[in-house]
Amino acid sequence: MREPVELDPVASVVQRLAVLLEGGVAPARSWRYLAEQPPQLTGRMLVSVADAAGEGRPVCDAIVDAIGDGRLGEAPEWRGLAAAWQVATDAGAPLAPTLHAFAVSLRSLAQVQRELQSALAGPRATARLVLGLPLVGLLFGVALGFDTITVLVTTAPGLGCLSAGLALMAAARFWSARLVASAAPRLVTPGLGLDLVAIAVSGGISIPRALAIVEEARTRCGLADDGSRAVLAEVLELSRRAGVPAAGLLRSEADEARRMARSAGDRRAAALTVTLMVPLGVCVLPAFLLLGVAPLLISVVSSTIGVL
Repeated sequence: MREPVELDPVASVVQRLAVLLEGGVAPARSWRYLAEQPPQLTGRMLVSVADAAGEGRPVCDAIVDAIGDGRLGEAPEWRGLAAAWQVATDAGAPLAPTLHAFAVSLRSLAQVQRELQSALAGPRATARLVLGLPLVGLLFGVALGFDTITVLVTTAPGLGCLSAGLALMAAARFWSARLVASAAPRLVTPGLGLDLVAIAVSGGISIPRALAIVEEARTRCGLADDGSRAVLAEVLELSRRAGVPAAGLLRSEADEARRMARSAGDRRAAALTVTLMVPLGVCVLPAFLLLGVAPLLISVVSSTIGVL
């Protein structure tokens, strides 16, 4: 199962960068200050970017290159930072306010992630619990004084029950894992595409130029499509017709995308508590009968026949 992405450490880095830049520290020196006191997870990244920035290389490329060693996985949060930095640089948007706004977005996404993980904790615990029922039944038979384990491994009926029970347990484990995975968040960074365009237009450039810069940055940083293109077109059209700045509308829609992601995750978690009952009834309970009850009955019948 895919591990949740840790967004809070990156948000802290972005916030500190914004404060340093706001205080007049040069970008390359800001990265170096952060690299000298590296957080646990982001230390290698900060050192790599600080070295590259000190050599005059683009920060965007340095972040992407550091991701390429595979230690951080896909790292969509770092790719988002790289894209935001590149968009602000190309569009002429001030870096400090841009990073402040991006840090707020990352913290909002981190909150969404925590809420979804909390909502999924109950269903995940249920899945692990029910998978242990057949083993409990088997041990219960042993505790009652019946040699159920010997029956399972030394008799033909027992071997049949063991094979079928283990197959059902494997199927239940796979099925439950798929159900839990399907309820996990679909996007790690919902609304990021809208945030990037908001950064670009805040630099005072035209909409077509802003869109081109964002598209180039997304490609350069390897950012996956977040499905925001349709909403983006609607917001830009509304901004054009109403004659209002697009940046505020775009950030508002990005916040809405995160709220919708939170609501969708809550609904999936609630539905998961019900759908997990399907592998319980189809696989786990039959496995419980095969591994816990059937050997007990076979042992009783064998003992009775032996006495007679």
